[in-house]
Amino acid sequence: MRPDHDNDAVEFDDEEYKSKTQVKNEMHALQDLGMRLLDLKADVMAALPISERLRKALEETRRIKSNNALKRHRQFIGKLMRDEDIEPLQKAVDRQDSSSAEYNRIFHQLERWRERLIGEGDEALQAYLQAYPSADIQYLRQLIRNSRKELELQKPPASSRKLFRYLREQSELAE
Repeated sequence: MRPDHDNDAVEFDDEEYKSKTQVKNEMHALQDLGMRLLDLKADVMAALPISERLRKALEETRRIKSNNALKRHRQFIGKLMRDEDIEPLQKAVDRQDSSSAEYNRIFHQLERWRERLIGEGDEALQAYLQAYPSADIQYLRQLIRNSRKELELQKPPASSRKLFRYLREQSELAE
């Protein structure tokens, strides 16, 4: 016969209770994000708002060759990631990941800027300079002029690509 435990029932607050599986999934997501941080460029990595301890752990990851050691270190990075603000880190990773919606949004925005700068002239240039005041106006004008010449002469779009790269650099600096 089972004793009556109705009076001893524990009530869980749905907002605070997490199942063991949910906690494990969150930890794996933090570990994955930490490992994706390793794929970032050095200048982007340096600008991230992370603790010095996490920064050193990420640098140390590159030296580890053993799979078992890498697995343990990955767990350690996940543990360190618990104390970090995840949103700016996720945003930085998404900006570099070509499969993310954020990357595609920025890519299309830069393409529109390039097309406007080549097609519309000074109006678009002034609008761009208002949006990105740190841009080098002389270099930008040179890239636009060369891109227009390539279009007229039906040459390969080398300057247009350079213009796009420069627009991307300015976009990354503005963030």
